[in-house]
Amino acid sequence: MGLFDQIVGALNNPEQKASTDQLGAVLSTAQQLASAQGTNSGTTQVAMSVVGSYVRSALQQKRATEGEGAVDALLRQFAGTGPNPAALQALFPQAQQQQLTQAVSQKTGMNANQVQGLLVTLVPVVLNLLTTGSKQNSNSAVSGNSVLSAFIDSNNDGEVDLGDALSLAGRFLNKG
Repeated sequence: MGLFDQIVGALNNPEQKASTDQLGAVLSTAQQLASAQGTNSGTTQVAMSVVGSYVRSALQQKRATEGEGAVDALLRQFAGTGPNPAALQALFPQAQQQQLTQAVSQKTGMNANQVQGLLVTLVPVVLNLLTTGSKQNSNSAVSGNSVLSAFIDSNNDGEVDLGDALSLAGRFLNKG
């Protein structure tokens, strides 16, 4: 089952924290970012896909080296819809931030300064989207989180693409 299917499943499951308001806030933030950067939503979607790939790798590595608790703490502290440079720094060492900036720049045609402006908001937005599968009555953002599991446990076969999930979510909410 694809990532978007997991998100919709979480929206339809009263035991999970996902809400159309949360999904709408993620979409709204992405649209505002595109507007503020003078780009279109397609460019933001491409950026989200690249960022998602890097976030997936970082979360996989964090889980493997520090355990599920570290991933949980990271999601609970940094998931949001506003700019948060600390979220970017918590996930990526400086060298990886530069690689991410370059990768997004190459895929979107945006300059490095524009990309860096996007990243401080896109990373918390990605983390926020991943919390949609959290259990309603749990203090953990990770335990039983079907959306996060689908995202982290993907085998990079192209089935998990945050840009595509964002586009589908926009259609789902009639905002895209």
